[in-house]
Amino acid sequence: MEIRGLIPATVTPMTPDGEVDEASLRRYIGWLLEQGPHGVAVNVDTGEGPHLWPEERLRVLEIWAEEVAGRIPIVAGLGATFTAQAVRAARDARSAGATALLVFPIPAFQGTPLPPEVPYGYHAAVAEVGLPLVLFQLQPALGGVLYPPDVVARLATIDGVVAIKEASFDALVYTRTLRVLEGLDRPIAMLTGNDNFVGESFVLGAAGALIGFGTLATRSQVEMVDAFTGGDAERGLRIWRELLPLEEAVFAPPIRDYRARTKAALAALGVIDHPTVRPPLTQADEQEVAAIRRLLEDAAVVG
Repeated sequence: MEIRGLIPATVTPMTPDGEVDEASLRRYIGWLLEQGPHGVAVNVDTGEGPHLWPEERLRVLEIWAEEVAGRIPIVAGLGATFTAQAVRAARDARSAGATALLVFPIPAFQGTPLPPEVPYGYHAAVAEVGLPLVLFQLQPALGGVLYPPDVVARLATIDGVVAIKEASFDALVYTRTLRVLEGLDRPIAMLTGNDNFVGESFVLGAAGALIGFGTLATRSQVEMVDAFTGGDAERGLRIWRELLPLEEAVFAPPIRDYRARTKAALAALGVIDHPTVRPPLTQADEQEVAAIRRLLEDAAVVG
């Protein structure tokens, strides 16, 4: 399975009392699929996956699988704290309809030095479940881990690994990781997770983008990615620059609030019924929402 192109990290619509809103979710899925994404990422940070009960994550995956009906890959977020738990969660995600897994780094990987065998054993056990794996390099400020080059190279020897989501938000770390992938004996796709320099990521050599921002102005971002991967970097950068003010508003500090801002944008478009996020996350303030609405209009984004 190839995991490339634009892969929006999707939201999970909720009712005002914080329950998963299945009707709104199905409407949102239909709206997103019409815009032509190359895949979707479900139950990741954008979708508040870490804030859902296990049974909720599986139900959300089942709904996505029903609506997608095999047309594009469904990359499920996999978060755990120990290996056996991760393997069970991977099996459950496969049964619910996931076609690939985005493997979140876990607390056991934090601290330096990081022996490669620690994350290798974890990922290798998950790979035994039989779904393609997307590695996840995430900046520590968001609870992640930056893998040293030797760790990236070791994880790349696992047969099931097909891509890495690089979300350091640091161009130097990004290019360092890209050089490791370029030196491998088999292709592993570089997926940018750096919402703040998506366009530049493709100039540097990305094969795709797995990003929360991808669920806004999705059609334009599909066109952007297709331009980059088709060799028209000038057009790709032009589209990216047009979208950049909206991206900067959604991902303004504190970056944790991008989930609330994204839902506020989708609610303003009429795509989802409510902008509810689950505590301890808090709603976007009225000034932020007003600014995002104006930028949606400027970017000609419609519901």
